[in-house]
Amino acid sequence: MRKVTIIGGGGLRSPLLLYGLAQANGSLHIGEVVLFDIDQVRTEQIARLGRTILKQVGNGFKIRTTSDLENAADGADFVINSVRVGGMAARARDERIAIKHGLAGQETTGPGGAAMALRTIPVTLSHATVVESVAPKTWFINFTNPAGLITQALLSQTGLRVIGICDTPAELFHRIAAGLGREYRDLSFQYAGLNHLGWIREVKLRGENITAAILRDSALLRTLYSSDLFDPALIETLELIPTEYLFFYYSQRKAYENEVRAEASRGEELDRLNQRLFEQLRTENGSRALAAYREYLMRRNASYMKLEGEARSAFGVEQQECDPFETATGYHRIALDVMKALVSDDAREIVVNVANRESVLGLEPDDVVEVPCDVDRTGARARPVGQLPESVRGLVQCVKAYERTIIRASLCRSRALARLAMLEYPIVGQWELAGELLDALCASDPEGLGYLK
Repeated sequence: MRKVTIIGGGGLRSPLLLYGLAQANGSLHIGEVVLFDIDQVRTEQIARLGRTILKQVGNGFKIRTTSDLENAADGADFVINSVRVGGMAARARDERIAIKHGLAGQETTGPGGAAMALRTIPVTLSHATVVESVAPKTWFINFTNPAGLITQALLSQTGLRVIGICDTPAELFHRIAAGLGREYRDLSFQYAGLNHLGWIREVKLRGENITAAILRDSALLRTLYSSDLFDPALIETLELIPTEYLFFYYSQRKAYENEVRAEASRGEELDRLNQRLFEQLRTENGSRALAAYREYLMRRNASYMKLEGEARSAFGVEQQECDPFETATGYHRIALDVMKALVSDDAREIVVNVANRESVLGLEPDDVVEVPCDVDRTGARARPVGQLPESVRGLVQCVKAYERTIIRASLCRSRALARLAMLEYPIVGQWELAGELLDALCASDPEGLGYLK
């Protein structure tokens, strides 16, 4: 029987993941899942919720909690990295600082993404060192954001077998299928980019290229996102279908203005939602705790990108009606797809974050890219992509330069390099602003960012 370790097991993704693992246990053969977290009170709450889920799903396994990473990871077949250093409160502070400086506050892009990377890299590499010492052959699946950047840091500094995952590409694929009224299995997609910076270049329906028809269909294009993010004319002109996070590059001012109008950032609202849920989990057990968690997920999912795209609060939107446990996409779904592929001899095509090698021309071989890969028990092999279109090539190269420099800044503990990284980053791109942002971010989080000198 296999062992799975979740680093950051006290996080709110864990119950969904436990549900998915139980559903897939016929092929994964899991005997134990260990939740590792420094917050044992929260982790026990999550474990209780997980055990309630397992009673309903069946195909169970043992759930154990610990704050000892060596014990948690020892002999693990899979280690899932899902940490948020500093908690949601740190994200909320980062986003508020960005807004005060005239930029959109967001978790993985802009100043918020830089701060998140800088406080996360040292902790993740420390965890990885422990994992490598007790489970050197494990598959290390990285959920932790910024997912591509953290995956690159792990691949460059450890000998672990690392695959980075994100549900954004698959979510867009499924939305296109739904918008077309077609079965997902009848469609194929050409996709390329970096994590949270990717585009669909081609869509085929049973082998027929239908990309041009999609690009001309303004009504369809408006259904592809959870909020009204992109002018259809932009997508038609690009001749590419962007993932939702391109909104923070193509419409940075709009995102900022909507946050100002809403008098909140997504992180601030999620911090409130999370606190409310954990208070409920403190007093509720069994089916009542599961109902509270399901309600939380429905509100969180229904409000996704609504604040940045439309200035609508998570506390004002209607909850989504579909069961969040049964959706076709989500982090738990892509994680399970990858895990099932990694124990199979039959390769599956999955979009994941891996070393580029020779997939995307114009990037370094060890740059992590988000591209379709053939995944089986030997690992994930990036499919050839070639040259990116000129309209997006420069943006990708600039963002990758920023990612390389932010990793160097963390490894060298260098505030000067962190400022240079922000200068390289298109969303910031100004020396004085980079300095002001870095000063404010470091002052707000001496524990997480005070190591930069």
